[in-house]
Amino acid sequence: MIDGIAGVVARMQERLDALPPELAHRRIFLSTYLRTTQAVGTAVEQGRFEDPEWVERWDVKFAELYLVAHDAAQGAARPWRLAFGTPADMPPLLHVLLGINAHVNYDLPQALLAVISDEDFTDPQLMAMRRRDHERIDGVLAERVAAEDRQLGGARSLLDQVLTPLNRLASRRFLRESRQEVWHNTTELQRARLDGETAYANRLAELELLSAAKIADLLRPGQVLLRLAITGFGVTLPPPA
Repeated sequence: MIDGIAGVVARMQERLDALPPELAHRRIFLSTYLRTTQAVGTAVEQGRFEDPEWVERWDVKFAELYLVAHDAAQGAARPWRLAFGTPADMPPLLHVLLGINAHVNYDLPQALLAVISDEDFTDPQLMAMRRRDHERIDGVLAERVAAEDRQLGGARSLLDQVLTPLNRLASRRFLRESRQEVWHNTTELQRARLDGETAYANRLAELELLSAAKIADLLRPGQVLLRLAITGFGVTLPPPA
């Protein structure tokens, strides 16, 4: 495991520095993710979570999944292949949304399971605390929305700029709704994990397909945030067959 959030930031910076000119567009999401990770690290240091040590372990595992996908590029899982394969000249906001979508929908449930044991799932009080800390991340991310919007401000269309207040409100709603869906998907994967490796692999494959389909939908022409306001940001695993 990478050595804490400081180690995550260092690894991200290494990859930013190493990106060749033809992959400069991949700096957009990576830079956003680096700044967000720094914000989570600050929140951990400020004691904004009930179990800050657990949040740090979780955030590190979450980042590890991204770094593995980043290094694998077109060898990564399908949601990431679609996100990484986006044409370089697409709007910066879309690059960010695709990266967030792949990472949250596909990677986040896996990261949570990596730091929540099957025994933990039998403890209602512990799981309630884990869920509260999971939801507290929304506050940290929501605080970044305006700053990240300013980072993209010089490269957005006039219509995007006019819609900025709506975009910020929508982003907060997307965060809240996607957290709820991520928690649902995490519990579904955990139930499959109890049934063995094959059952878990099958459910994870379902999640990969759903996450890739959401990415494909975001790549359709049109105003992405307005479409998300209708269809939602996350994906939901159906009951097992």
